[in-house]
Amino acid sequence: MSTPNAPRAVLADDERLMREQLRSRIAEVWPELQIVGEAKNGLEAVELTRQLKPDLVFLDIRMPGLTGVEAAREIAQLPDDDDWAVPEIVFITAYDQYAVEAFEQGVCDYVLKPAERERLAVTVERIRKRLAQRSGEAEPEGPSQGTLQQLLHNLSARVNPQGAPRYLQWIQASVGQTIQMIPVEDVLFFISDEKYTRVQTPTVEALIRKPIKELVDELDPALFWQIHRSTLVNVKAINGITRDFRGRQLVGVRGLDEKLEVSRSYTHLFKGM
Repeated sequence: MSTPNAPRAVLADDERLMREQLRSRIAEVWPELQIVGEAKNGLEAVELTRQLKPDLVFLDIRMPGLTGVEAAREIAQLPDDDDWAVPEIVFITAYDQYAVEAFEQGVCDYVLKPAERERLAVTVERIRKRLAQRSGEAEPEGPSQGTLQQLLHNLSARVNPQGAPRYLQWIQASVGQTIQMIPVEDVLFFISDEKYTRVQTPTVEALIRKPIKELVDELDPALFWQIHRSTLVNVKAINGITRDFRGRQLVGVRGLDEKLEVSRSYTHLFKGM
């Protein structure tokens, strides 16, 4: 019997026996957690997350279709709303070198194969705390130690060193009737609507057709933080965080009066501020 308001999870691993073993271990250390869906590959994991809107997703790092890291990138771009924010991520891996950084940054967690009760209990405690912080039942422990995008970039480079990204240095954008080359470091923020992405610098407002979802993978995540599914902001351009009458976080940008809304999935970036 399910418990009202119990946390819900999706479990993704291409090996059936590993899914069964992890499900059994989770039942021992976190009996109230509901496994509401199981996926055999990364594509299924993304779709189940979209449909079921869980609080937590366990992702095997190496899966067919999409790897766990690629699936996490897709999941991080899913739209959130008042009732659901992008879930916590726990990677499942047989390779400790891929996981240590995730664990140390505190942005997400990992479970080593085969899942051991003691290590899983540590993961469960960390996830419980983060879910409590999300719901306002616990005070934040301090500023975030990194962004999910940055972690996923780093993990992607480790899993596939030959595919390590080279970040954009210039943006070719339309300014009126002309095309300009804008240095990426000069951009204060990118914000998208259904058709265009606005590129804002201290002196220029330009338009490009590249969506935020693509820019996230092409820009240095240490320089640009995603704060909304439609917004990326230059960390160096942030000059303050405020709240509006509805309690939403708003980012102030250096030299501009405009405020940028932070969606629920990204409020952790500014914990402690």
